[in-house]
Amino acid sequence: MSYDDVEIEDMEWNNELQAFTYPCPCGDLFQITKDELKLGEEIARCPSCSLYITVIYNMEDFSGESDHKSKKSIEPSKQQPVAVA
Repeated sequence: MSYDDVEIEDMEWNNELQAFTYPCPCGDLFQITKDELKLGEEIARCPSCSLYITVIYNMEDFSGESDHKSKKSIEPSKQQPVAVA
């Protein structure tokens, strides 16, 4: 059973760990990476004890938003027909 349910907005981004973190009662930090979130993982674990939390987040926010942007820039622009008189 999960220790707690935590909104992603309540977690902090840790550049050193490259993960979202949240304080654990044992004194360490629950951790979950962006890659784990992209894969649909919702469990952030504490590396020092057996506790874990369920992360509440919108998967669409992590489902490769940058991939969609890069695909759009690669697609050729669609040209509109021009009427010639």
